[in-house]
Amino acid sequence: MKNLLLSLMLATASAAAYAQVDVSGAWIRATVPSAKSSGLFMQIKSTREAQLVEVRSPVAGTVEIHQMQMDGQTMRMHAVPFVALPAGQTVNMVSGGYHVMLMDLKRQLKEGETVPVTLLIRKQSKGTETMSLDVTVKPLTYSGH
Repeated sequence: MKNLLLSLMLATASAAAYAQVDVSGAWIRATVPSAKSSGLFMQIKSTREAQLVEVRSPVAGTVEIHQMQMDGQTMRMHAVPFVALPAGQTVNMVSGGYHVMLMDLKRQLKEGETVPVTLLIRKQSKGTETMSLDVTVKPLTYSGH
């Protein structure tokens, strides 16, 4: 009985060590037939300090985490190596801020379909975990909240 209790306690402690991440409001902008890129937007909240370090999707040849920033009077977009996920805070990945770019699209993304996406989260303990999502494609004119 002691061994079973100890095993349960260790399993619970181990599970609590993982960065528990919730993703809400995830969506991808639909494309016209000739488009080669689209954006992925969402809200991410982690219970522990973590980082979003990579995003993957089979619909794109390249997937990058991007940030929009003002450079003087010009808004510029550039890739970033990660997005910090502070413990207990929601990080909004939106147009005009941090977001994910799906590039070298292999096909048109049509309104209403779902696209598989995998997030790679680096935990404070330096380990990584993956999170699989099925993200809905919204109309080309959709702007989120």
